[in-house]
Amino acid sequence: MPLDPREERAYRLVVGLAGARSDQLAEVAGTTTSDAADLLARLHAKGLVSRRPGGEPEFVALPPEVALATTLLRQQESLDAARQLVSSLSDEYRAASRRRDAHAAVEVVVGSRVLRDTLRGLQDSATSEILWFCRANPLAMAGSENLEEEAALRRGVRYRAVYERALVESPGELGGILEAVGWGEEARVTPTLPVRLAVVDRSTAVCPLTYDGDRAVGEPSAAVIGRGQLLDALLALFEGCWERATPLVGGVDGAAAPTAGVTEPVTEAGDAVTAQDRTVLSLVVAGLPDKSISSQLRVSRRTVQRRLTRLMTIAGVDTRTALAYQAARRGWV
Repeated sequence: MPLDPREERAYRLVVGLAGARSDQLAEVAGTTTSDAADLLARLHAKGLVSRRPGGEPEFVALPPEVALATTLLRQQESLDAARQLVSSLSDEYRAASRRRDAHAAVEVVVGSRVLRDTLRGLQDSATSEILWFCRANPLAMAGSENLEEEAALRRGVRYRAVYERALVESPGELGGILEAVGWGEEARVTPTLPVRLAVVDRSTAVCPLTYDGDRAVGEPSAAVIGRGQLLDALLALFEGCWERATPLVGGVDGAAAPTAGVTEPVTEAGDAVTAQDRTVLSLVVAGLPDKSISSQLRVSRRTVQRRLTRLMTIAGVDTRTALAYQAARRGWV
């Protein structure tokens, strides 16, 4: 154990005296005999002085490295034990923090209204990008109810949406989708989607937990997922589906949907491919039958077939498969 200043001075005096009784130490230290006796007793307890045998008690100094080295070794052992304890407690703290963070990273919301409010709030706070998986039969909010999208697009937020084919075929849905495309949304169509999903700024995802078959049982619920490996997996899932999906292009009622850096394609023969042509082509490539296309575009099936025949003539092909290839090659879709 360490020496206090009085003990250190007393030890130095004993060393200089080559041994001392309490009265001798008191004289040179300028203190009382009882104080000197107390100091000698304390030095003796710490192994720094020893008592000469016989006669009046007299103490001689011992080498400090013997006593102090043992003390330092004990202190080092105590310090090592303290370090190990700190390391062990730190491991436990980090493990508990990871568990708490994992719990905090996923919040469950219940109820259609709460889910709608969550989606709207996230869109209002978005600054860079929103990703959507849009399945048929929306769970909490139909596309026509999403009033926040246009405002977000106007302030520069990028929207990428993958629509399930069944949703695009639903009555009245295509018009709303093409209207959003007209605002600047990037839309694609795929046969089926694995989950419903919304991701905002690559930092927060909303993924419903309710099965479609359970829609009539209780309130819908969803997980609001923060940064972590689960969010990374959902982002990878979106990008994979996005790459495989078919772009949906065109316009509503003959008005072309704006596409950055793309001009209206014109064939070598000078025959323009119109916005409606591009819409029809993208729906054909997405796998929609003529009946659904005609219903969604509010034209007759004969008109759809006539458009496709005209486009095959322009492209110089005689099958729809070849037309789809040429449409992709020429940038029509």
